[in-house]
Amino acid sequence: MKVGVPTETADGERRVALVPEVVRKLTGDGHEVLIEAGAGAEAMIPDELFQEAGATMVSDAGEVWKAEVVAKVQRPSAPELERLGSGSILIGFLAPLTAPDTTRALAQANATAFAMEAIPRISRAQSMDALSSQSNVAGYRAALIGAHQMGRFYPMLMTAAGTIRPAKVLVLGAGVAGLQAIATARRLGAVVLGFDVRAAVKEQVESLGAKFLELEMESAEGEGGYARALTDEEEQRQRELLADAMEDVDVVITTALVPGRRAPLLVTEDAVRRMKPGAVVVDLAGEAGGNCELAQPGETVVRHDVTIVTPLNLPSEMAEHASQLYARNVQSLLGLMADEEGALELDFDDEIIAGACITRDGEIVHDGARQAAEAAASPAA
Repeated sequence: MKVGVPTETADGERRVALVPEVVRKLTGDGHEVLIEAGAGAEAMIPDELFQEAGATMVSDAGEVWKAEVVAKVQRPSAPELERLGSGSILIGFLAPLTAPDTTRALAQANATAFAMEAIPRISRAQSMDALSSQSNVAGYRAALIGAHQMGRFYPMLMTAAGTIRPAKVLVLGAGVAGLQAIATARRLGAVVLGFDVRAAVKEQVESLGAKFLELEMESAEGEGGYARALTDEEEQRQRELLADAMEDVDVVITTALVPGRRAPLLVTEDAVRRMKPGAVVVDLAGEAGGNCELAQPGETVVRHDVTIVTPLNLPSEMAEHASQLYARNVQSLLGLMADEEGALELDFDDEIIAGACITRDGEIVHDGARQAAEAAASPAA
């Protein structure tokens, strides 16, 4: 199998799809790996390390795109799509539910495209779960951003000048990012509360040393480990109860997302107004519009004496480790794509291969991606 890794071209993207550790394993298994020169520079991985691992470095990006399999992080741009050969295999975060133009273009290019975010959430696919690996990075980083932006200590300090009480951190959403944010804030010494509409995660929150914030609402368990969408009445009730809980909190970290939809509104302007001066909101849902009503995706703003930070592509800020984790996810998926001899062989009877595939033979084969593309193409859209 020949695997190509181009340099990422999306604004602000510093990650790379493969790292030397994974390249060494792939080449050791007899695969050929082509890396565009400089592809790892933003992740602090020099070309020499790729070469030592057995990769072939190429200066012409066109050569990389001619490989049997092209591994990326972000979805391809229009110029990159023009380089993608008919019948090629593409792996990456392809946003099948929110980037219908890319999905249609991949189908028109006759590419077999695998979206990392579409990998089924089953136990056998955990090693390929790039959403979780990158959410771990985002959750960790969010806790640090909160500590950096707040003009107070996280831990309790006992000094000759008196005692400083610990900061209080509230994490909304106890998925992978939320749990990592909880764990990191606890390690930094804060008093941490965790909230999720899924009551089943209470035990996970408490296992990290945090207290589970219980609101007078019904649990909202959904399919595949996600939360279901709340009704309008439930959302309004949730916002009111959360506003009460935020009044004495120093840092609020929001992580709530619903796949393919705008992020739910959790922190209203009224809630921000009621927060203590100097408090911080770190909104991790910026790519989907944000969980805070006053969020400005990609910016840091101060409203009502509260700092609201809405970073985009947060894993890219820790490009080295984020790339390591992502590369291992890609490696696991590539392992399913090769036969015992190492040759490319796609088994579409495998639920992981079938579930992650969004385009094949010139068609959009993923139900969610097809519906998104049809909705975008309809006159009403």
